[in-house]
Amino acid sequence: MSAPVSLLTADDIPPVTVLNPEGRSAFLIVADHAGNRLPRSVGTLGLGAVDRERHIAWDIGIAGVCRALSDLLDATLIQQNYSRLLIDCNRPLGAAQSIPAESDATPVPGNQGIGAEDRRARETEIFLPYHARIAAELDRRQAAGAPAILLAMHSFTPVFAGFVRPWHAGLLYHRDSRFAQVLMPLLRADAALNVGDNEPYAVSEATDWTIPEHGEGRGIPHVGIEIRQDLVGRPEGQQQWAERLAPLFVAAAARLEEAGALGAHRTALLQD
Repeated sequence: MSAPVSLLTADDIPPVTVLNPEGRSAFLIVADHAGNRLPRSVGTLGLGAVDRERHIAWDIGIAGVCRALSDLLDATLIQQNYSRLLIDCNRPLGAAQSIPAESDATPVPGNQGIGAEDRRARETEIFLPYHARIAAELDRRQAAGAPAILLAMHSFTPVFAGFVRPWHAGLLYHRDSRFAQVLMPLLRADAALNVGDNEPYAVSEATDWTIPEHGEGRGIPHVGIEIRQDLVGRPEGQQQWAERLAPLFVAAAARLEEAGALGAHRTALLQD
């Protein structure tokens, strides 16, 4: 019998990074597309350096926003370090865009004709460890009776398929909109912002994994955040957006608590 295909080697970084694991906030920040690394075993997937830095490879700027939010909120951050082109950690396994053969009209040669063993290696070494770490953190909080509010952070390209997207940010949800509903008017109170309601994307079980699995599946408050990439491409923009969002997250959670929408959980740990 041949040995199973191995994706990561000792020279590769781990698939998951956890920052501030002892954070006291109820917020759990997750970033499915924080990194654009590729393992040595797959080379460049047949892409040039420019394409490996484009939005097709990762959510530009979101890692910096998340790190700043983690500091401001004293919140745990769990981020995925490898390119979404290797395997997209916010797509159901087996979906067409889980391991895309093409992204935004750009062919990905290293994903075309990928075999079952190679696909399984990407799933078991990248996708599953990332989501297992999120699940473990939420399990820990549940066992301790500690509050949990899931913030799924993303960024989006300003122009897609020739369409210039007018939104500065968007709030995403599916069946459970309670956190988005209280956060939306707080964010839209800034008249300078165009905030999308399930724009530029909408969450569904066919296209998304993180919110359906960890948010809806557990019945905890959650929201998907999308920020336009030209606004967070540089460190100063990342810090500015973190400073804009952090107090609004706290205010939205407080409103949910006042309305009794957090169930038995208390939000005293939102900011200590």
